[in-house]
Amino acid sequence: MLRTLVLVPIILLGLFCAAGRAQSQAEARQQLLAQVEAGQLQDAVSLGEKAVSQWPDDPDIHHWLGLAYFKLGQFAPARAQLQRARNLNQKDSQARFDLALVCLSQQDYAAAADELQATVKLSPSNALAHILLGRAYLNSNRSVQAIDEFKAALRIDPAIRLGHYHLGFAYASLGRSDEAIAEYRTELKSSGEHPELVYQLGHVLLETGKHQEAIGYLQRASEIDAQNPDVWYNLGKARLLAGHAVQAEIALRKAIALNPKDPSPHYQLARVLDKLGKEDDARAERERFAELKKAQPASAGMATGRDQYQ
Repeated sequence: MLRTLVLVPIILLGLFCAAGRAQSQAEARQQLLAQVEAGQLQDAVSLGEKAVSQWPDDPDIHHWLGLAYFKLGQFAPARAQLQRARNLNQKDSQARFDLALVCLSQQDYAAAADELQATVKLSPSNALAHILLGRAYLNSNRSVQAIDEFKAALRIDPAIRLGHYHLGFAYASLGRSDEAIAEYRTELKSSGEHPELVYQLGHVLLETGKHQEAIGYLQRASEIDAQNPDVWYNLGKARLLAGHAVQAEIALRKAIALNPKDPSPHYQLARVLDKLGKEDDARAERERFAELKKAQPASAGMATGRDQYQ
């Protein structure tokens, strides 16, 4: 009988200790998430590193620590922690989504697509996941698949921010200019003058020969995004094609000032100077174009603009 009485307190003590450990783990998890949400990222990293060493099989702790690293711009450790969280809980769609964000930031579009494909299977109503999957496809030159994903996002949420813009950009990448213009105009009505949207609408109008209409959008883009050399380059090109050589020169010189190593504005400026009768200056610009073109590395992949993930 005495032996039984001694064993009962020992068993109860073990249970109390186990409960204490579980509570401590939950508190660490909650505190870590609170620090990440509050932007206390260095504190979150310190706490998270201690927590993962103590509870290495807790997917949430790895997840929140990965988010802290991601918000600090430390993509390699962020990816490692989020991969660990994903491996520990394959059905956590949010961990896969956040891992995809890191992969996109690292321009690893194939890995991002894998995670986003899993995300939309686990959470089919996640419209933003479809948008990001489309972006991953687009950056991998898979424009047809990208279009499908952008359309899926718009079916789920017709008002999703920049959904029509992304769809228009995918159409433009395939040379389907009329469809691109229609999507850009739809986005403009709902989202207003997002600088990249206004620029891309002007750019595709320029590419389809609507020079005067393009000038209006590109001029507006130069007002709301004055530090974008592409805007000034295309504005200069549109003005040249519309017969406004003096204004074209102004825009092209602005493009060169913002991006001196880009050869294209020098080529267009040489054409402008020829029209203005400035033959020596035109010759100098052609020579500069040739120098810069020779020094320019061969491009790979497709141009994707500077639009945000969200």
